Amino acid sequence: MKKNFEIHNYAESMKRIGYVPRKEATQADYDRIGFMSGLEVHQQLDTDEKLFCRCPAGIYQDNDSYDAEVIRHMRPTLSELGEYDGTALMEFKTKKNIIYRIKNETTCTYEVDDTPPFPVNRKAVDIAIQISLLKKLNIVGEIHITRKQYLDGSIPTGFQRTAIIGVEGAIQLKNKTIRLIQLSLEEDSCREISDVGHWRTYKTDRLGMPLIETVTYPDMVNPDEVAEACQVIRFLNRSTGKVRTGMGAARQDVNVSCRGGTRVEIKGVSRIKWIPELTHNEAFRQWALLHIRQFLLDRIRQPEKWQMNYKELDIKTYGQFSQPIKDLKNNGVKLYGVNLPGFYGAMSHFTQPGKVFADEFSDRLKVIACIEKPNMYSEESYVNPISDEAFQYLRKNLGSTEEDSVLFFWGPAEDIPTALETIEERCRMAFEGVPNETRKSFPDGTTIFERVLPGADRMYPDTDSPPIPLLDEDIDRLGQNLPTETIDAFHTMKKWGIPEDTYTYIFRNNLFPLIKCMVEEQGEDPVFVGTLFGHRMKFVEGHYRRAPGFRYHRVADILADIRKKGLDRELIKRMLPDIYEHPKMDVESLLTGIGFSPLDKKKVLENMGFLREKFANIRINSGREVEVNWLMGQLRSGALGNMSLARLRETIDGLMD
Repeated sequence: MKKNFEIHNYAESMKRIGYVPRKEATQADYDRIGFMSGLEVHQQLDTDEKLFCRCPAGIYQDNDSYDAEVIRHMRPTLSELGEYDGTALMEFKTKKNIIYRIKNETTCTYEVDDTPPFPVNRKAVDIAIQISLLKKLNIVGEIHITRKQYLDGSIPTGFQRTAIIGVEGAIQLKNKTIRLIQLSLEEDSCREISDVGHWRTYKTDRLGMPLIETVTYPDMVNPDEVAEACQVIRFLNRSTGKVRTGMGAARQDVNVSCRGGTRVEIKGVSRIKWIPELTHNEAFRQWALLHIRQFLLDRIRQPEKWQMNYKELDIKTYGQFSQPIKDLKNNGVKLYGVNLPGFYGAMSHFTQPGKVFADEFSDRLKVIACIEKPNMYSEESYVNPISDEAFQYLRKNLGSTEEDSVLFFWGPAEDIPTALETIEERCRMAFEGVPNETRKSFPDGTTIFERVLPGADRMYPDTDSPPIPLLDEDIDRLGQNLPTETIDAFHTMKKWGIPEDTYTYIFRNNLFPLIKCMVEEQGEDPVFVGTLFGHRMKFVEGHYRRAPGFRYHRVADILADIRKKGLDRELIKRMLPDIYEHPKMDVESLLTGIGFSPLDKKKVLENMGFLREKFANIRINSGREVEVNWLMGQLRSGALGNMSLARLRETIDGLMD
């Protein structure tokens, strides 16, 4: 066996499945593998209180700032049909100790299920209805609160209260319509601080905050459509001005599959710009797993009879062949060797950029058996510090054939049974193809296993909360004066000639209503206003510190004051940094801050004759256009704010005739 086999097979398997990098992929590539994706977009609502208690919402705590800790151990319960949820069983297998860091200011006994829920926050319900109407959803006649099991520890009670508000709606992208399944109102979960071994720690400050979840059908057929749909949903949410913004206020889960695969949920994607790479890689990961399945079924005719074999190994004996194993001697762990009949060649098969099938085993050992990485090396691992001699000795010890793949793994004695069960379970899943699971995302576009995908049997009615009827007159009232739909705003700005590279910034910050007001009511030029925000304001936000009291409307107010004084609008661009950092400054103070001096036309042009003589001495026979441009550069600073640059050019042209 050659150590470089896994590198060779990695490259060859990429070619076999027809993998192409994201930047080179075309719609034909996605049609070939049957790319399909849907979204679950979560957005916190801007309310003063939480959803089912009266604790304040939106107050966040530092990692070291808490008043008490609570430790819990999660256990699964039977559903109403007498069944266990697969996710709950997996989480129970991990034997996690869950620690909650509690701040008295933001948490009460409701969060730990020692107090029944208060009546639902009606402001949150009203906001959810308005956003549902904006997305063309049909509002339910009666709200029913249900419980959704969460045994990962993110909610101390072990379940989340949630309710459907609207069903069967639609959003409009540039070139297609995306159907919506539903919009739900639910309580937010805790924030995870750390997850090491059998200990997982959370903060409870955002726990219970009102949150809406918008769920789409799997109508997106390429990664760009997924990102665009997510942007539109986010923009619609923000257009109401009633949702929270900033880091963590909006998150999305992305569901992806390929032809012959299954739904895999990429959990908690915080940035929309990550979505194209993540969905691209996940679809091809599933495509690779389907090829691995066929490879194994061609070799193993009766997978139901397949069995792996394993042995506990002496660290000292194997340490003489490989330093990484020798280093385990003082770690208090057990070393095991595992033989996987018929799996040689599968473990080094490409799955994601820089990852092979063997990595799927290591990820599950970390999550389910709670053995921290590095925890395992296959002889076909893409990165493999263990020597060929150690693997050859292991093969002999386990009685492996040429078609078998072998691996080393290690961990605490109490975690070994779970680890062996996890390895065998993942092997058997390989015969089926693509397992249902949720995966954690990384900025480079790759993912790792997080947990088994939850099933429908984790949902059941909340007997503590009565149904809430929704009256037609209340829905009609909430449906009045809804904001402009994103697609309509898009077409309006395009008609106005506002550059498209400003749209994302404008929609992300919900600036279209302000721009529309400035154009239609204040008579401002739409291209000037659009680029003022989408270009100049965007630059200022990336280079200056925002004052707590800054609001975008302040820019419109200052621009109106500049107009009243008869000054040129271009001054606002120089003022933006001061407005951003000192929003209470008036126009006079801002003018002083940028060193502006009011000058009349005569004063601006008083050096015209001298400048023309100077130009004649330094630029002989340069032509009229060169001279005009040079004069513009010389007179620009004095003209700025006193006369427009277009008017300055006209004046210079006139004086040269």
